[in-house]
Amino acid sequence: MGALAGIRVLDLSRVLAGPWCGQILADLGAEVIKIERPGSGDDTRGWGPPWMPDEQGNSSGEAAYYQAANRGKYSVAVDLASAEGQELVRALAADSDVLIENYKAGSLARYGLDYASLAELNPRLVYCSITGFGQTGPRASEPGYDFIIQGMAGLMSITGERDDLPGGGPQKAGVAVADLMTGLYATIAIQAALISRQTTGRGQHCDMALFDVQLATLANQNMNYLVSGRVPGRYGNAHANIVPYQVFRAADRDFIIACGNDSQFVALSRAIGSPELADDPRFRRNADRVAHRDQLIDILAARFLTASADEWVGRIQAVGVPVGPINDIAQALAEPQVAAREMLVPLPHPRNPLFSMVGSPLKLSATPVAYHRAPPMLGQDTDAVLSGRLGLSEARLAELKEQGVIAQSPEN
Repeated sequence: MGALAGIRVLDLSRVLAGPWCGQILADLGAEVIKIERPGSGDDTRGWGPPWMPDEQGNSSGEAAYYQAANRGKYSVAVDLASAEGQELVRALAADSDVLIENYKAGSLARYGLDYASLAELNPRLVYCSITGFGQTGPRASEPGYDFIIQGMAGLMSITGERDDLPGGGPQKAGVAVADLMTGLYATIAIQAALISRQTTGRGQHCDMALFDVQLATLANQNMNYLVSGRVPGRYGNAHANIVPYQVFRAADRDFIIACGNDSQFVALSRAIGSPELADDPRFRRNADRVAHRDQLIDILAARFLTASADEWVGRIQAVGVPVGPINDIAQALAEPQVAAREMLVPLPHPRNPLFSMVGSPLKLSATPVAYHRAPPMLGQDTDAVLSGRLGLSEARLAELKEQGVIAQSPEN
């Protein structure tokens, strides 16, 4: 059994931050019911190509983006704009432990699906709201998008090449890190609230904001500013506080060195055939190397152009200094470590029995993560959930479908 077996989650969220949280909870054994709009569903269902291929190699119409964040869930298609749909969701919430939503602050109150309304119905409910800026403050009513948040909360000011170098300027990360980190923080908040409920008997409201999370995860860069009063800038692939800690070009391709302390620098200098660097007073301590960053990097850059990346990686790795290649995603997934850690998992899908996904990084000895089902098709579980959880009869289900309140996947 999973660590969260017996926990029931109602996932009203869409796109990435909320669904990412819901998927983590599902991986850990929670029962996660995803509420989607009839006809269109989660926005990301239409965010293709690429689309998952079916058994014949043709497009299945199932977007890769949607599948990345929705495994292990049950899809129930309900029209929240209808009074009947709202009542169905309230009934499901009454029997749930957790609710996740990412609607604009205050917008679910008109449906009677806000925290205050549902807490009266189910005092034990842990209700997690995920928004761009939170439930309070001057920007609470504004929508939040990862790209905008990466800019507003400071990440892009420290990401990208230096302004004085070719291609310099602000750069977003290659994945939606504000969304993903908020999904992770939301998972932590929910589990903390569930633990608190064991003592208090009551749930609570978790108010999660992308802006807050992105700001908090600037970590050492925040503190660099707070202690010095100097605004950090962009260092490209270099490190603000450690040298040498960056990408270097070898004779054939790029590789990374992450030399984290003075003893590692001594070992690095010897491994590359330049032991004199460790005795140079400009480079003896990390603080010295930061102060003389440009001089040291010029010396190392010239040295590394004399051999291949594989040769340098082998020589440096042998002395225990962190070093590695820069893989593309295909190369990363082909690393032997991926198979050893079971990070690629087969998960048969109704439209593709050979479907697979990157698995969870959570490795628990007593309650391991389990993968019960592929990301569901829109409305795949509407009948099963509403009849099983709420006791709706076939006649009532047919009536609700006729009214457009609910929908079932055409393949069910």
